[in-house]
Amino acid sequence: LEPGDTFVSHEGEKFPITSITEEAGVLTYHGADRSAPEAELGDAINLNKPEDRLLAGQTDEPEAFALRIDALQRQHWIRQLRVRGFLGARIELLPHQLFIASEVARRPLPRVLLADEVGLGKTIEAGLILHRLHLTGRASRALILVPDSLVHQWYVELLRRFNLKFSIYDQERCESITAGADVNPFLDDQLILCSLSLFQENEEFTAQARDAGWDLLIVDEAHHLTWSEENPGAEYAVVETIAAGSQGLILLTGTPAQSGISGHFARLRLLDPARYFNEAAFIAESSHYVEVASVVQKLINGTKLTPDERKVFEGKPGRILKHLAEFDAAVSGAGVKLAREMVDEFGPGRVILRNTRAAIGGIQNREPHLIPLKNDSSPIVAKAKWLAGLCKELAGEKILVLCGTLAEAEATSEAVQAELAVKTALFHEGMTLIQRDRNAAWFSETDGAQILICSGIGSEGRNFQFAHHVALLDIPEDPEIVEQRVGRLDRIGQTSTIHVHVPYISGTSEETLVRWLHEGINCFAEHIHGASEIASQLQPDLVDALEKFSKVKTTALVKKTRTLVGKVNQELQAGHDQLLALNSCRPDEVRPLIDEIKNVDTSTDLENFLLRILDPLGVEVETMSQRSWILRPGSLMVDTLPSLPAEGLTATFDRTSALSRDDVSFMSWDHPLVRGALDAILGSTHGNATCVIRQGAPTQGLLLEVCFVIECIAPPALHVDRFLPPQPIVVSVDHKGTVQTADVPGTDQPGNLNKLLSMPDFRQQVFPKMLRMASKSAQGQIKKTVEAAKMLMTVVLDAEIGRLTDLQEINPSVTDAEIELLKSQRAQIVEAIESARLRTDCVRLIQLVT
Repeated sequence: LEPGDTFVSHEGEKFPITSITEEAGVLTYHGADRSAPEAELGDAINLNKPEDRLLAGQTDEPEAFALRIDALQRQHWIRQLRVRGFLGARIELLPHQLFIASEVARRPLPRVLLADEVGLGKTIEAGLILHRLHLTGRASRALILVPDSLVHQWYVELLRRFNLKFSIYDQERCESITAGADVNPFLDDQLILCSLSLFQENEEFTAQARDAGWDLLIVDEAHHLTWSEENPGAEYAVVETIAAGSQGLILLTGTPAQSGISGHFARLRLLDPARYFNEAAFIAESSHYVEVASVVQKLINGTKLTPDERKVFEGKPGRILKHLAEFDAAVSGAGVKLAREMVDEFGPGRVILRNTRAAIGGIQNREPHLIPLKNDSSPIVAKAKWLAGLCKELAGEKILVLCGTLAEAEATSEAVQAELAVKTALFHEGMTLIQRDRNAAWFSETDGAQILICSGIGSEGRNFQFAHHVALLDIPEDPEIVEQRVGRLDRIGQTSTIHVHVPYISGTSEETLVRWLHEGINCFAEHIHGASEIASQLQPDLVDALEKFSKVKTTALVKKTRTLVGKVNQELQAGHDQLLALNSCRPDEVRPLIDEIKNVDTSTDLENFLLRILDPLGVEVETMSQRSWILRPGSLMVDTLPSLPAEGLTATFDRTSALSRDDVSFMSWDHPLVRGALDAILGSTHGNATCVIRQGAPTQGLLLEVCFVIECIAPPALHVDRFLPPQPIVVSVDHKGTVQTADVPGTDQPGNLNKLLSMPDFRQQVFPKMLRMASKSAQGQIKKTVEAAKMLMTVVLDAEIGRLTDLQEINPSVTDAEIELLKSQRAQIVEAIESARLRTDCVRLIQLVT
């Protein structure tokens, strides 16, 4: 043993060795307050250091050394991949989703509102951001808050798509953790998923969740967070409290304007209360979006700016003025570059990211079907009879049926069953989460329920794009709620026209409401931007028209609505929407990222490497089909891969296959099994000491190959791996202590160390000298590696700090805290890189034979 090792006696007593003395050939090991002769050493000494294992004759097969070197090189490559965290997501590689994920994940403090239109994949975007931050160590602790009805859906999506296993918290779980003790239950797990309702009636849980501290807080269906200065809603207050204990915050809503401008301001206030502190100032700022958007569009088109338009650039940073000069000089691409700088600085796109159907394209059409019903029975019975007829007409096609309340859903189900024996599933708040999930799953099965009848909670979060028909038996007055309901089917992945069936009772206020929504706003056929604003402005007219049915009033309301819709759409397209669209997806910027993911996907490197590394771990591999395998724990496997179930798993390396088969794991460099296998090999002694005989060498003698690893010890949150991941360095030294720069040819076969180990000169002089010279050579390479890492770090972080500093002059949404955090991280990263150390990882002794 050597100083720094741990002395273990026969009785198991341990102490760190500080020094060693020798007297009459007997060693004595000294600790801080304890000494012991070598005779007291336990008989089960664990010699893990590669040089110790070699001298003890504990060597592995030659292939094990090669595998270990390969694993170290793979680890180095993976840690600095810019697509790390995006590779393993079981998703289609859609540009708008990956752009938002990469844009948000690179920020030091991601606090954003993801507001893609319903069905465009906000949950996937949030999952991608979380996965990237989690794998790179910047979001070790995450809390996700969702409505009751979406808890299990989120759990399954995170596990199925991202291999992230969250702990679901409810009152029972929190109470079982505390069990009368004064402990914080939210410190028991790192990744927690729960319903917002858990906190609404328990202030103690809210305070504990805040005090637990989070790297990232995600809140789904954020339009439910109502707020006013006089009376903030209960859910809003909960999120505001917990967000105070979180570094990052992501809010998700497909209808950001559902509660009008005040609701929109309230959500931005959660993201950055220092920036969005005054609602009136926010409204005033929004009024300038049209002016800025007009200039941005001219820059993109390369159109000359008027003197008045050029005033927009007055007082702007030198970086902006430089781009403006390039635009004036007709430099290629200058207009687009300047336009993006403008959007970044003026637009809402830094805090709000929103993709639209129009911008993305490829979305299926909607076809409204308005069905007038006679006013000669109860509305529920009349609509149930119509629904039964529709079931017959569609001959087994799936129909999602949306009602307003639990009572209406149950009554509709009973009435339909009285008319027709059809497989019917219910989905409402009176059922447990598991019952809802089971019914939703039954509806999704080919031979399952034909219709799923939901109360209002079925309007949000759930994905039923496998169905092509939705029936709205309850007609909401808010067009944004209509959008949410149709959005259960109108989503990415929908393969057919969406048929929107709207039965209504003729000659009643329902007819007025349906005509207003269809003929006036057109929300059954299209997603209408600014629908909530339109509804808010027309609220008095709508209330008046609904009081008593009148064709004259209804026609007048429809006419007035059409005019307002045209006006609002024109304003939004000219301002707010255009700025958001420009900053929410930049296909040319995200294309290299997608290409890199595709290249890694199609490469067989992972497949070949994983099959090699699983063998020494005791995993049995069976071929299933091309690029698909069955992996099972073997009889000799030790418990080193917790991500491999006892029953095994079926895995594919092909993304297309993984997307079509939920029961097959998608293997990538991000997968827990791959990461676990790497950690298991590199955390063991496998391959860290080998001996070979090289036949046919040009000369006789000894070579010692030593693989050192340059390591940078730093908190994971700094993500130093971007600049200096663990880097292997292999040095070869001959028996004279001379470093060899060229490979020595020959054929290797397993060697025998017994003869060499019996020679005192080899143990005490030759081998230590070879090891010492190899270490000296490797030490000489650290400085070069460290300087390269610091240079890369400087380029990346200084550019970001400079950009944010310039940005802050004209965009208060860039906070001092964000800039200071980057500066602090920069200083910490420099310190960590400069303190990089060298570790001996593995050795190979080569006996050269001519």
